[in-house]
Amino acid sequence: MPPATWLPAADFSTLVKTYGPAVVNIGVVRGLAPRPAMVDGRRGIPRRDQVDERSLGSGFIVSADGYILTNAHVVAQGRDINVRLADRREFKARLVGLDPVADVALLKIEATGLPVVAIGDPERSEVGDWVVAIGAPYGFSQSATAGIISAQGRVLPGAEYMPFLQTDVPINPGNSGGPLFNLRGQVIGINSRIYSNSGGYQGLSFAIPIDVAMRIKQQLQAGSSVTRGRIGVAVQEVSQALAHSFRLDRPAGALISYVESGGAADRAGLRPGDVILEVGTREVRQSADALIFVAELRPGEIVPMAVWRDRQRVTMEVPIDRFETPSQPALTAPPDLAMPLGMVVRSLLPQELQVLRVEAGLLVQRVNAVASRAGMEVGDVILAVNGQPVGTLAALAEAVAEADGSAALLVQRRGARVFVALELPGAVTRM
Repeated sequence: MPPATWLPAADFSTLVKTYGPAVVNIGVVRGLAPRPAMVDGRRGIPRRDQVDERSLGSGFIVSADGYILTNAHVVAQGRDINVRLADRREFKARLVGLDPVADVALLKIEATGLPVVAIGDPERSEVGDWVVAIGAPYGFSQSATAGIISAQGRVLPGAEYMPFLQTDVPINPGNSGGPLFNLRGQVIGINSRIYSNSGGYQGLSFAIPIDVAMRIKQQLQAGSSVTRGRIGVAVQEVSQALAHSFRLDRPAGALISYVESGGAADRAGLRPGDVILEVGTREVRQSADALIFVAELRPGEIVPMAVWRDRQRVTMEVPIDRFETPSQPALTAPPDLAMPLGMVVRSLLPQELQVLRVEAGLLVQRVNAVASRAGMEVGDVILAVNGQPVGTLAALAEAVAEADGSAALLVQRRGARVFVALELPGAVTRM
């Protein structure tokens, strides 16, 4: 056994001093929150007018003339966006564009000579490498936390087009949109989300690879729509049992479970039951690889795909269709609905329907203690109430009105579907 050796110490302090000035705090003002009535100096029944809702996030400067990257969910539907630099200067920011599918947004402030980050290559990172996050958790600006890369190419429910970097870096609300640095001082990711039962950090955090974000930045800065390739299929993992039944030598690839009529896959002759083994020259190890590889291709290309069909390998030429999301967000937010149980929901956007692979649904944006105790969570997608599909606010209001005091909500959550039973004390009211 070789003798133990000391590993070199990680120099976090120099990294933070050098690149911390390029990390910014982002304050967003929205007009979506109900104004609570005051009864004898105490909070009472929410009134139907609104007050400003404020939120905080992080970002980082990618060019000296004021372009800033952050998460789309940090700035989406913002009426006013304010950026505060590390030197305490403050600027009004213009939203250049956002891509809700990748959760990337580009801002612009009117300034020159700004400090900028160095952009790295996530492909050169390895599991076990030290990484550092700088941001504003809970509004505490210029906070640095460190950890290691826990996994690469991690795919999360509802984000099938994104190969996340998984880390154990402590990330909390307010860190969203901030940079993830390697020890060379290069940004390799944008801190985007955590996995948590409490709403706070529990050891799992995820970052968008910076190469993906920079490709989106170029499209947003050019004023064009963000485009991805698509072929019009739904895929699932190949289990050991499925691999055995298909006579595959190992459980790998992407099993096609649905083919969109008239889509690229349909035109190429792909069908449910095919297993995609390769896209071009890239091996498909897990099902999401196929979607990610296709998304990176240019619409209009024709790509060879290795497919397992009828217990043999065949190669098919598949055209790539266009999956496009707008570069500019809507000026106003989708109408929200306040429920007596303490939930605020909105209709899913078209691109969200595609990503979640549902025909209709309502996204839960806020829950109070009552709704939380009943089992509802922020990020849930309500698909049906007492068996009645709900894709619009009007449909939800009608379903709740007919529920006679209680309802079973069919909810999609982290890739699974569950029922949540709710008591309904009153009528649904529009905010």
